[in-house]
Amino acid sequence: MHERPITPAQLRAGRALLGLSQAKLAEQAGLSVEAITGAEADGKAGASAAMMAALQAALERQGVIFVAADGGEGPGVRLRPVGAPDEGLRPDQLTSDNDI
Repeated sequence: MHERPITPAQLRAGRALLGLSQAKLAEQAGLSVEAITGAEADGKAGASAAMMAALQAALERQGVIFVAADGGEGPGVRLRPVGAPDEGLRPDQLTSDNDI
């Protein structure tokens, strides 16, 4: 289980970053659309910790990173970089042909 629960706003934002519908996320997390709707509702006490953990895990598998509230900043989300980082050219590869 995850150390800290995600917020409904983080859940909505994570789903939006991936362009997922509630139905698609429900399918991936093994939950109903109604459960997703309830979990995303601010002030809704109906989402269990296990449900939120399942939703968090489903989004994390697709590259969402949940950021904790630190230093007075609120919680957030971001996407994990996709693919290998571009390390550029090595010095021995630099020529006037590849100058930009």
